Amino acid sequence: MTASNPGGLFGSATGAASAKSSQEPGPPDLERSIARLLTLGTYASIALLTGGVVLMLASGIGPRSGGPAFDPGSVVADVLALRPAGFLWLGLVAVVATPAARVFASLVGYLRRAERTMAIVATLILVVIALSVALARGLEG
Repeated sequence: MTASNPGGLFGSATGAASAKSSQEPGPPDLERSIARLLTLGTYASIALLTGGVVLMLASGIGPRSGGPAFDPGSVVADVLALRPAGFLWLGLVAVVATPAARVFASLVGYLRRAERTMAIVATLILVVIALSVALARGLEG
């Protein structure tokens, strides 16, 4: 408790909640959905990368032996054929895509709540991510 707020963190001297604490920060559904998305993305990434490492070890491939270049068209075929490269590349894509998916989910939430400024910020973040991916792909070949 302080002299300026004798009721402590959550109330005044009379026990009433302050105006700031009575404001709702936003629907908890958006935050719960984003938390679920991040959790699932993390678990999927870990599972795919672990599967890729186990398949590498089972195939006798050393982790420092190098590997195939990233070819998005062959990832699904590699996973279906139980080749380690497919699991490793898909796991890495999931690691990179999970934060971008979080920004996209936030953008949808901001648009639904009509929070224009935050929607613009989320859109600009997605544009930076897209430009980074395009630039990296352009520098590859």
